[in-house]
Amino acid sequence: MKKTLFLLTLLVYQFSSAQHIVTLENCYALAIKNYPLAKQSELLAQKSAFETASFKTAKLPKLDLNAQASYQSEVTGLPIPLPNVTPLNKDQYRATLDMNQLIYNGGLIDSNIKLKAIQTQTQQQQVAVNLHSIKTRINQLYFSILLAQERKLILTSKQDQLASKIKEVKSGVKFGVLLPASEQVLEAENLKIKQQLRETELDKNRLLANLSELIAAPLDEKTIFEKPMVALANDAAISRPEIELFALQNQQISSSKELISKNKLPKINAFGTAGYGNPGLNMLNNSFQTFYMVGLKANWNVWDWEKTKKDKEALSVSESIIATEKETFLLNTHMQLEEIQTEINKLEEALKTDQEIVSLRESVAKSSDAQLKNGIITSSDYLVEFSHLYESQINQKTHQIQLALAKSNYQLIKGK
Repeated sequence: MKKTLFLLTLLVYQFSSAQHIVTLENCYALAIKNYPLAKQSELLAQKSAFETASFKTAKLPKLDLNAQASYQSEVTGLPIPLPNVTPLNKDQYRATLDMNQLIYNGGLIDSNIKLKAIQTQTQQQQVAVNLHSIKTRINQLYFSILLAQERKLILTSKQDQLASKIKEVKSGVKFGVLLPASEQVLEAENLKIKQQLRETELDKNRLLANLSELIAAPLDEKTIFEKPMVALANDAAISRPEIELFALQNQQISSSKELISKNKLPKINAFGTAGYGNPGLNMLNNSFQTFYMVGLKANWNVWDWEKTKKDKEALSVSESIIATEKETFLLNTHMQLEEIQTEINKLEEALKTDQEIVSLRESVAKSSDAQLKNGIITSSDYLVEFSHLYESQINQKTHQIQLALAKSNYQLIKGK
């Protein structure tokens, strides 16, 4: 019993390893994860973290160590000599440790941090927009592979049926019922099918290589591609990443206006200086001495020649530009949806008659088969109807794949 279970497990493992199943959603996820552009979102977040940390250092005290030695041609002197007071030296020395501490700047630092966060979100959303466009390329490759698979299946079936027919014709030629040319016509058609199969195989390999590179995952002939069941959403809402991008761009402008307003508010700093030099703060003491100074400093730009107003007006124009870009995007998107909806309707109509055509071609091919057996028609006549049958089947499968592709593209355009 244990041996049987082991063999079953081994068979399941071998089958699962040989049969690699891929879905359209898998390809989307792998592309978004592995595509080089996807790494930018994390890099932008890291960059923002460093820049935010840099902004926060403005709240910390600033320390500057300064040293100076100088010689000057003249020094300040008194018009009359005084006892115990010596003139200043022309060579002077000074070393200080200066400290500045921000006390109030109207929330300018926090506004800068807020703006940087929104800028990062906007850049990350732009990455999402670019990644969304990759899905269209995946769609084209994925459904082209599905079409190549279906074409190969139909051609293989056609080849099998033709091989069976060649055996019958060979028998007819052997017993003198059919002419030798009948077999040669069928053999030529068989070679043509082999050629088509090879072309289909090479096309599929090219598509597999392109899709594999795009999603950064191995794909080969053993890979099974599932046919997606695409259902169109009934709601008319468009939820593309571009919509969120427009919203973030507007937030960025609002945050920029807030930052501009904060620039006009007063700024208060505490400062302190400790030093050693000759002379010190007492200019009449011509010797090396220590000294210090502490205080508060306020700065308020009460008139900026309407620079703030003009900057805000420029940002308001930018808001109008974004509004027109959004309006244009929505207009173009709705036009694309209408075009694809028309294509979907056309393909659905074509598929309604495809099955009827295939049924009729099957009936005609069956009749031609019987006529060939009885020598009523030639192999060339039979091949005409035989080829028509498989052409109609390929057309039907092509329309099915094209319909699924159109529906999938419709969903992508809506952002679903």
